[in-house]
This record gives sequence, C-alpha cells and structure tokens, in this order.
Amino acid sequence: MASGTFAQTILFAVLWVEEEPVEKVEPNFGLSGKLAAETNTVKGVELKYNEPPEAAKPSTKWRLYVFKGDEQVDLLHIHRQSSYLIGRDRVVVDIPVDHPSCSKQHAVLQYRIVTEEGANGKPVKVVKPFIIDLEATNGTFLNNEQIPATRFVELKAKDVLKFGSSTREYVLLHAE
Repeated sequence: MASGTFAQTILFAVLWVEEEPVEKVEPNFGLSGKLAAETNTVKGVELKYNEPPEAAKPSTKWRLYVFKGDEQVDLLHIHRQSSYLIGRDRVVVDIPVDHPSCSKQHAVLQYRIVTEEGANGKPVKVVKPFIIDLEATNGTFLNNEQIPATRFVELKAKDVLKFGSSTREYVLLHAE
C-alpha cells in the first residue's frame, strides 16, 4: 500500500510539471546597457530622454516668449527641430535655464504626430507640441499647475511654462 501511495505521488508530480505552462520569451533586439547609453550620449553626457517614434518637426512656426516679471527678456524660435531639451547643462540642452532650482536635464518640449478628427469627420494626422518633465527635482509647471513627471502633456497656444522655482515664464505662441 505504501508503494502505491508513493507511485501516485510520483505520477501526480509528473502530471503537475507537465501542466505547468512554459512562458515563451520573445527575442529583444533593442539596445540595452552600455551600448544603449552610448547611443544616447551627446558630447560625453548621457541624455535622460529618447525621442519617441512619433516625433516630427512642426510646420507651424512656434515660438517661446520668455518673460521675467513684465519684461520680455528673450524670444525663442522653436520650430526648427522635433524636440528641445530644457535644463542647466549647457553642454547638451537646447534651451538653457540657469536657475539653481532647475535640473541639468529638466524637461523636453517634444513635437509629436497625433491623429485627430478632421473637419470632414475623417482622421487626420497633425503635429502638436507636448512637454514632458524628466523627473526634475523641483518640477515643471504648465499654467501654474505642476505636471506629472515622465508623462507627455499637450501644449496649446498661450500656455505658460515655468521650470523649478524660477520666476521666468515661457509663453507659447505661434505665427499666424
């Protein structure tokens, strides 16, 4: 009787092992580790951000008007490339912000192709501006509201951006 119980235990164990699903691992040919870091390096500085596949240069002539208080201190034409890195590290950033509360790589203004409903009800592809905070210590603010880190937030004309606790305001407008 004892040997019959042992045989049943062995049979149960074999059946249990055979029924256990085997997870099929798909091959991943993407870059990883050191090679990925090297492909995302500019002038020896590793970038925190990679452009998404839907990145595109805009046809609209977007501009950032920079204000300190009531005075306009700069005008940035931001339609010549698909993304603009914002931060303190002048070696790699496209739009420098020198305030000490801003991170070296603080945020990215990214143009993306999105599909929306056209006037005739059919889907059309358009390029729109977005902002993404790169987990900056002191945050990125859109119209005085802090945006979530690592999430794209769509921008619209007349939106106001602020970085960290800097008092400079970046007003987004476009040429008509």
